[in-house]
Amino acid sequence: MIPFNKPPLTGNEQKYVLQAIQSSKISGDGFFGKKCQTWFELKLGCLKTLLTPSCTAALEMAAILIDIQPGDEVIMPSYTFVSTANAFVLRGAKIVFVDIRPDTMNIDEAKIEEAITPNTKAIVPVHYAGVSCEMDAIMDIANRYGLFVVEDAAQGMMSKYKGKPLGTIGHLGAFSFHETKNYTSGGEGGLLLINDQRFLQRAEVVREKGTNRSQFFRGQVDKYTWVDVGSSYLPSELQAAFLWGQLEKANEINLNRLATWNAYHDLFKQLPLGECSLPTVPDNCQHNAHMFYIKLKNLDQRTQFIEHLKAHDISAVFHYIPLHSAPAGLSFTKFNGKDQHTTNESERLARLPIYFGMSAKEQSQVAKAVVEFFA
Repeated sequence: MIPFNKPPLTGNEQKYVLQAIQSSKISGDGFFGKKCQTWFELKLGCLKTLLTPSCTAALEMAAILIDIQPGDEVIMPSYTFVSTANAFVLRGAKIVFVDIRPDTMNIDEAKIEEAITPNTKAIVPVHYAGVSCEMDAIMDIANRYGLFVVEDAAQGMMSKYKGKPLGTIGHLGAFSFHETKNYTSGGEGGLLLINDQRFLQRAEVVREKGTNRSQFFRGQVDKYTWVDVGSSYLPSELQAAFLWGQLEKANEINLNRLATWNAYHDLFKQLPLGECSLPTVPDNCQHNAHMFYIKLKNLDQRTQFIEHLKAHDISAVFHYIPLHSAPAGLSFTKFNGKDQHTTNESERLARLPIYFGMSAKEQSQVAKAVVEFFA
């Protein structure tokens, strides 16, 4: 069976994790944690990065930092992972969904402004499949209405919008290093990007359970104490050590995935797809080959497609069920305007296997099965 995903492994992860175990500091922000954060700050060109145990934790920190209060409204797409909404619901926010664009599966920037009310506090664009939302339009809206922008770039490491790395455009950005992502820190992991000077000092406090512990270790205070709200958002040094083994080969992983993505695209664009379609990457976006999907005619054909691949020992999967149709969505969210594309497009999409080190034989097996289905 060809799996849908294999977590990347470059060869040095085990060595670095052992080094971390043998060090005198394994609770986080040690040698490897600092190396990773420095790498991200240089690579992405942002003010500050903080490793977190997950992207969920990074989004929760963002909700605290922008001071989400009960009754605040946060605009985002319904076609996203539950953590995007949960992080703000936990602070008492009402989630306001708007429709997506059928071409990129990203939030429709033209639908955002009409969803804004006096209670709106933030916009959370989700860069689906590592392809950027239209950030110029989103930032323009946010600036005109005095709103915060938190980029959910969970799938977007190494992707860019008009030459600017995702996660660095809004006030805050969040990345995931879950095992299904292009880079992992051992199964789980995340990163918070801080692009606004106002959040620099408080972010460290929130991450350290609401204490000024980081300032204490820098010798800025003579003892540390509880000064703000916060939680345990500091990842283990073992996670950072594993991640460092991946970052050393970041470009190699990126190029390898892009080669597979391009091979799929070049072959499948010649197929008589009819009402089916391939991923769209706008000219102003540089993606990271996080995902390759095919959108089938409808839900029934997608089911047949996934079963066809399964019969050929290939694991293909669908993605999110829109959050506004989930049980919790009925309590914590509302959909502004018409759901013209979100549900319909989500029911068409099927994701093909793509991972670092995928062999030519595996790619050929997937391609052959896809071609057979459409034939």
